[in-house]
Amino acid sequence: MNLGYTEVCIVVLSIYVVVTIYFSLRGMKQTSTMKDYALGKGFSPWIVALSLAASITSAATFIINPGFVAMYGWSAFLAMSVMLPLGLYISLVVLSKSFRAMGLQSESLTLSQWVGKRFDSKAFSIYMACLSLLLITFIVLICVGLTKVLANALSAPETWVLICTVLFVFGYMMVGGANTMVYTNMIQAILMIIVALMLLYSGREHFEQGISGFWSKVNALDPNMATSFNPISPLFRDAFEVMFCNFIVGIAVVCQPHIITRSLMLKSDKDVNKYLLIAIVVESIFFAVLFAGFYARFEFPEMKNGDTVLKIDSVFSAYVIKEFSVYTGIIVIMGLIAAGISTLEGLIQSLSSTITNDLILVFSKKERSSKQISNINKIVIAILGIIAILVSLYQLKNPNLSVGILAQNGVYAFFSAAFVPVLFGIFVKTAKKQAVIIASVTAILVHFSVYYLNLSYYTSSVVKNPAVAATYAILSSVAIAIILQIFLPSPSKKHKV
Repeated sequence: MNLGYTEVCIVVLSIYVVVTIYFSLRGMKQTSTMKDYALGKGFSPWIVALSLAASITSAATFIINPGFVAMYGWSAFLAMSVMLPLGLYISLVVLSKSFRAMGLQSESLTLSQWVGKRFDSKAFSIYMACLSLLLITFIVLICVGLTKVLANALSAPETWVLICTVLFVFGYMMVGGANTMVYTNMIQAILMIIVALMLLYSGREHFEQGISGFWSKVNALDPNMATSFNPISPLFRDAFEVMFCNFIVGIAVVCQPHIITRSLMLKSDKDVNKYLLIAIVVESIFFAVLFAGFYARFEFPEMKNGDTVLKIDSVFSAYVIKEFSVYTGIIVIMGLIAAGISTLEGLIQSLSSTITNDLILVFSKKERSSKQISNINKIVIAILGIIAILVSLYQLKNPNLSVGILAQNGVYAFFSAAFVPVLFGIFVKTAKKQAVIIASVTAILVHFSVYYLNLSYYTSSVVKNPAVAATYAILSSVAIAIILQIFLPSPSKKHKV
């Protein structure tokens, strides 16, 4: 990479930093309480929808997951860009209105607080807050993805790039919260739409002989890449793994704090439909980016860049650097960075709010002023940043196929456990909290047992599929909840969990 490329990248990044700091300072002026930090002052459906789309789409979608398509082909795209989004959209539409209505009524700031109030159980709220720590794995994925892109673009050491990235993002999220995040997310989403279209257009020459010509080229690389199921892959071997598991995961993936609580940021109930429509349209463009993984494989048919063997986490950023000229390449790189930072902001905001509100303040016996609570939240963010750096450094040096596996394992475990509490909390008016709590615990036990104890064919090799473990966890959790809901006696009002 020549010096001009690096210099231009530094200039553009500097502008991005200045703009972000501006919005952070603006957000800080509007943030005086923990509610302001967690939910903001209320926003238009366009702003919240773009924020949601950007937040759902992380470094995984724009940086890591195209590498799976480059390695395994159509089966990876079908799983991650068709089946998973299909489940996600259905769940988002079905759950958003009811969750918002109940959240506003109970004045909940976080998912764990919502669950605790819905089932009248402080212990359940604490349990969900503790489980939310699993989302740190997702933070690690984004940090690794951002580091890969920035280190390539700046020709800089990965360690220092990682540290500077974490210090910057975690630093400005200490002060602005939701009031900063929704505006930075909006800018990021607009940039991501432009970049998504650029990435999809970048492989136009591969369609010169039509769609059939394109698939002929894919087939020439590896016949398994052109099929819906790739028998030699560790994650996309058959219909159960590709279609069923990813659809189930898509349905449950909405039950993450930075996704399900987004509807609470809208100004009015009448904005929900418009918010959902905009979010789904924009998100569909983002998920289509994975198709560019095919272009990366055409560029690196042997998964090598010169003498360097490309790993799944590195192949797409290498493609961007090689495919685009200096100025267009910088725009694309900024889009990739925006994809990562947008979700990272949402995770920092929701996870720190949960830890502060639902763990630290719950166990604190003192009444805290708004300023004290804000300071506690800042300390929580600082600790999360340190953890992110340490775990990300390990993943950069010792990935298990991809950092995506680590993130999927943690995140999938969390929303597997959150799915029944949200589902029953919304749709079963007489839901028995004992049934819901046992079902949630069952999901965690099943997920990690299947994954770590090799209890299925799909989790018995070196590379295990977290989507399969999550599917078994979700289905068993729902089954247990239904059975217990039917057969458990209604609890006495005198007894609370």
